[in-house]
Amino acid sequence: MMNKLEQLKKRSLVVADTGDIEAIRRYQPQDATTNPSLLLKAAQLPQYQQHVKDALAWAETQGGDVIAQASMKLAVSIGKEILQIVPGLVSTEVDARLSFDTRASVEYARRLITLYEQEGVGRERVLIKLASTWEGIAAASLLEKEGIHCNLTLLFSQCQAVACAEAGVTLISPFVGRILDWYKASTGRDDYTAQDDPGVLSVASIYEYYKSRGYPTIVMGASFRNTGEIEALAGCDRLTISPQLLQELQDDEGELATGLSEDVVPQAKPEQPLSEAEFRYQLNADAMATEKLAEGIRNFVADQLKLEALLEEAR
Repeated sequence: MMNKLEQLKKRSLVVADTGDIEAIRRYQPQDATTNPSLLLKAAQLPQYQQHVKDALAWAETQGGDVIAQASMKLAVSIGKEILQIVPGLVSTEVDARLSFDTRASVEYARRLITLYEQEGVGRERVLIKLASTWEGIAAASLLEKEGIHCNLTLLFSQCQAVACAEAGVTLISPFVGRILDWYKASTGRDDYTAQDDPGVLSVASIYEYYKSRGYPTIVMGASFRNTGEIEALAGCDRLTISPQLLQELQDDEGELATGLSEDVVPQAKPEQPLSEAEFRYQLNADAMATEKLAEGIRNFVADQLKLEALLEEAR
């Protein structure tokens, strides 16, 4: 009998939500994803200290803001090491402080891709992560036209998902656990099951919307709080899972839950794409999505600042 992780891998492509090289080796995911929070954790581990030193030494030769350059170089160095283990892709994030600046986000993404290519890593193996703001989605639309594939993160609502699909982005990362967190806090209810979990229902709805309308954008469920959420979304294109939950799935010899249905009723795509005004109105009308998007950006910025402080200290 296969364990639940093995069963899951037969239905969804499993992605490791970690920058920990040893964890990636242990669970053998197809892809891996990083963000400022994960890079901050990685940069404090002994096995990454040489990466930190090398990034700083390189940045000193580049001119300009040494710490900003070193931060980008470190992200690429860890991404390159991850790609020596996973057969697929790695996601690397644009500075969250640029979440409302389309032009600066595009330039930052291009710089990341250049650094990867200088390391011998082709752009076809990298996903650029951007926050699912209107400006982030607009940046992704431009980058996709240049052959730079994007992963739109901090996605909590249908309007964000619709705008991403219409922009032609490669992949979205709708968050499950953070949606559940918000509903628990706002309702005081603590007994949600996988069947009525608001985060699970949100991702299932987005998945059905994409598949029924023939959008090629990949749906990758993210930010899980428990294995029940993961099992309920088995069959989703991809699922990015923390090492702790990967271990729980690996240790469970039971039968995996049914998950998402592959049968969808074909639907017509909207005649007109979602406008900026409509996007902003719909996002504003969704208190959960508005609050969690803002909170997510703030948290990523805070961890980016901590990472930069760590690099300054090591300089």
